[in-house]
Amino acid sequence: MTASLTSRTTAGKSRIAAVGAIVVAGSLLLTACGDQTDNGSDSGSKDSPATTKSAPLADQLPKEIADKGVIKVGSDIAYPPVEFKDEAGKTVGIDPDIAAALGKQLGVTFEFENGTFDTLLTGLRSKRYDIAMSAMTDTKARQDGVDSETGKKVGEGVDFVDYFTAGVSIYTKKGDDKGIASWSDLCGKKMVVQRGTVSHDLAKAESKKCTDGKKKAIGIQAFDNDQLAQTRLRAGGADAGSSDFPVAAYAVKTSGGGNDFQLVGEQIEAAPYGIAVAKGNDELSKALQAALDAIIKNGEYDKIIAKWGVDAGAVKEATINAGT
Repeated sequence: MTASLTSRTTAGKSRIAAVGAIVVAGSLLLTACGDQTDNGSDSGSKDSPATTKSAPLADQLPKEIADKGVIKVGSDIAYPPVEFKDEAGKTVGIDPDIAAALGKQLGVTFEFENGTFDTLLTGLRSKRYDIAMSAMTDTKARQDGVDSETGKKVGEGVDFVDYFTAGVSIYTKKGDDKGIASWSDLCGKKMVVQRGTVSHDLAKAESKKCTDGKKKAIGIQAFDNDQLAQTRLRAGGADAGSSDFPVAAYAVKTSGGGNDFQLVGEQIEAAPYGIAVAKGNDELSKALQAALDAIIKNGEYDKIIAKWGVDAGAVKEATINAGT
């Protein structure tokens, strides 16, 4: 999910502070009930468009996608408020709403298909999906197909159409922070994360610092989705968890009526979320970029961001591969 390991500039850090007020202060009305075992597909929005050649940007899509009228989206649909299942089992959240708005511009329906986060790029490479849209941070490693931990080439990489900005937060059980106020306080503690995310990468990197300094390593417990990690922490099986700020703040606001968790320390490593597109599919990347710029210009993007209370993470223009 979010953030690269590269430190940001002073300007980037000031943006992190601004993001710090978003979800908790926002009016997030839906509770999470996503399930990683549900592998069905969902259009993600009841106003998803029917295929139409008259859509403003329909002629910019690759012919095979325009003819199908569908863009298949690989997504980990268990990451509220970015994407999750509502009480009726419908895929909702920031990403599905943005996808539906893009669909109106392009004249296609975005169909979300559930998968574990660490398999989404593999599914994209195998052409199971046309794109991956799942709070995925645009990083140079992912662009180049490099394993962020080993530095080894593991694939051909992807291109990203960047549409949001978020950082990483730590959270603990409410009223029991175990003296944790920053990542450096996690040495010797047990921590839950979602497997394959940058929270996972950050935890592993911090744990190495602990052992280099003769402290105890972090006891990292990695799960298939963030909700399983939260369940472990809620049950007392760990001292802290980490995930993207919007997700951590949403959990703090909604879990147990706001009585289960609390955020600790400051959000770090603000970086762009990107829609992942296979290398060489430039026509699709540019069509998505044009559609995103269109909804930013017509105000629909800002309405979606405001609906979910995440205004400080909004972008002003669509970029490609802006992550580092």
